[in-house]
Amino acid sequence: MSELINIAEIFGENVFDDATMQERLPKKVYKDLKKMIEEGKELDLATADVIAHEMKEWAIEKGATHYTHWFQPLTGTTAEKHDSFISAPMESGKVLMSFSGKELIKGEPDASSFPSGGLRATFEARGYTAWDCTSPAFVRKDAAGATLCIPTAFCSYTGEALDQKTPLLRSMEAINEQSLRLIRLFGNNTAKKVTPSVGAEQEYFLVDAKKFHERKDLIYTGRTLFGAMPPKGQELDDHYFGTIRQRIASFMKDVNEELWKMGVTAKTQHNEVAPAQHELAPIYAKANVAVDHNQIIMQTLKRVASEHGMKCLLHEKPFAGVNGSGKHNNWSLTTDEGKNLLDPGRTPHENIQFLLVLTCILKAVDEHAALLRESAADPGNDHRLGANEAPPAIVSVFLGEQLEDVLEQLITTGEATHSLNTGKLQTGVRTLPDLAKDTSDRNRTSPFAFTGNKFEFRMVGSRDSVAASNIVLNTIVADAFAQACDILEKAEDFEKAVHDLIKQYATEHYRIVFNGNGYADEWIQEAARRGLPNIRSMVDAIPALVTEDTISLFEKYHVFTRAELESRAEIKYENYAKAINIEARTMIDMASKQIIPAIIRYTKTLADTVNSVREAGADFSVQAQLLGQISELLAETKKALDVLVKETETAAAMEEGEAQARFYHDTVFPAMEALRAPVDSLEMIVDKEAWPMPSYGDLMFEV
Repeated sequence: MSELINIAEIFGENVFDDATMQERLPKKVYKDLKKMIEEGKELDLATADVIAHEMKEWAIEKGATHYTHWFQPLTGTTAEKHDSFISAPMESGKVLMSFSGKELIKGEPDASSFPSGGLRATFEARGYTAWDCTSPAFVRKDAAGATLCIPTAFCSYTGEALDQKTPLLRSMEAINEQSLRLIRLFGNNTAKKVTPSVGAEQEYFLVDAKKFHERKDLIYTGRTLFGAMPPKGQELDDHYFGTIRQRIASFMKDVNEELWKMGVTAKTQHNEVAPAQHELAPIYAKANVAVDHNQIIMQTLKRVASEHGMKCLLHEKPFAGVNGSGKHNNWSLTTDEGKNLLDPGRTPHENIQFLLVLTCILKAVDEHAALLRESAADPGNDHRLGANEAPPAIVSVFLGEQLEDVLEQLITTGEATHSLNTGKLQTGVRTLPDLAKDTSDRNRTSPFAFTGNKFEFRMVGSRDSVAASNIVLNTIVADAFAQACDILEKAEDFEKAVHDLIKQYATEHYRIVFNGNGYADEWIQEAARRGLPNIRSMVDAIPALVTEDTISLFEKYHVFTRAELESRAEIKYENYAKAINIEARTMIDMASKQIIPAIIRYTKTLADTVNSVREAGADFSVQAQLLGQISELLAETKKALDVLVKETETAAAMEEGEAQARFYHDTVFPAMEALRAPVDSLEMIVDKEAWPMPSYGDLMFEV
């Protein structure tokens, strides 16, 4: 029987959290650090030296030999450089273990090889990491031993943000400032801070490691580029919330234990819809901490999967024909007094502050729908968004019956006089209790859904950091709050002004509200009639980053400069082109070296069989028909391969940028699909023993 886990005892044991700091730091140093965090002031070096010393001592007690500034460059993953605690050797031959405040506060990784989008020349190598003291340091234990990980921001020598965290922290300052302005209008003069809270649900697939290593496409791209559907997919929905298999349960147990030790509040786990697909969801945290925790979750899923003889697939669409994976970004705003600004209360029609917050968010999402869509743009997400498994590529807002009714009252009559009652859910079984119903049903087809006291942005891809989406959400809502405050702070009659503004925003931006089926073709037509953008691909989404309105918005709140936005657009075009180029070249390699040779060998065997049966005087028509069918598909495969080789070479020779990315999207990707079609047909009729790689059935059902 496995060892019992006491969550309360192990939770956060590898985190240099507030309780640990309070216990280990001198009282004055602890108070100075807390004040610095709350007021956003700079930490003096003397205080930093004391914190660094205690952090080092604590980490060494945990077995740490090295420390690293753990940061999030624009690669989509995290980065780290490890330094040991060893300092100069003493005359005795021993070494001192030291860690200074300067080493804690600032690091200097080589910035030249990280994506910068032209912000830095290749020969300009210097970049800085700066300690984010609002996200606690932690000790990570793995094959390398124990390492003290210090969450940091990453900036260039000239001050531009080269990472996800720096603009996220800037956006959190913006939403805090404007939220405080708004709640002051409603008489709250005691709250000192408003923080965006985030909970990021993580979907993923697990496959057997041995089978994974037999698929070059999974190794190089994270998704299957070829593969015919097995007889059974997800039609029966029997995997969804089904009993978790023992091998997976053992993996989940170890994942949870590792995450709890690092202070990640892993709470919910279950089987997802597709075979071999699962989900893990944490409890809410401050936006920057939640972003860090999601990176820890992804890294832990991958590492623990390997320890269990499996591979964790985080690609948005590892298998065609079954649901892909996303990441639901649950977002809300909370004061330091514990008040959630998105809590409507029992009678939302009377909650004027909530209605103003709500209509400001509708205004923000409507006016910046293309920018919000871009924040979830990823090559893998192109396979997922708009399919019957994920939110459509059209941004809309689901409010539910109660809030929709309140807004309709405001729009049609100018007054909201009542809120729909939730009522009781009667099961019809005497031994079961009647249940209190929520204020609305849920809508899994909505990309931006109100779910009680938060908004759930469902577009984010499973591999991606949730930083980008929260940067956009924080900034666009901050701007909407600022515009409302500019009007209301000057109003002579506040009550009338706020009532009129809520009605105005509700009326002007009601087009973004849609409570129906986002998967339906009718919605695409209706969205076009409403004037809502339908941005199907990453290449078409990227321009939203560099419109004059976007640049003006982000510069106004000091979240991004023009140069930072232009660099990110350039990086995204390059990343798209590189991702499709790798996929295309992987297909070429697999088709040339594995699939076509295997089919040629099989056709020889089949031809020999035809001749043998003919010589025996028996009916060989079936064998001959099959040989002809396979030969025809083989010829189609070779023809499609030649086209893909030509188009990929053309694309690779182009100058990097938007034109190259669009060529990959418009020309290379269709050529990839054209190659896949005959290969997948061949897989359905060729002897399984002759097929050169594990099938979908092998991967999804034999874990």
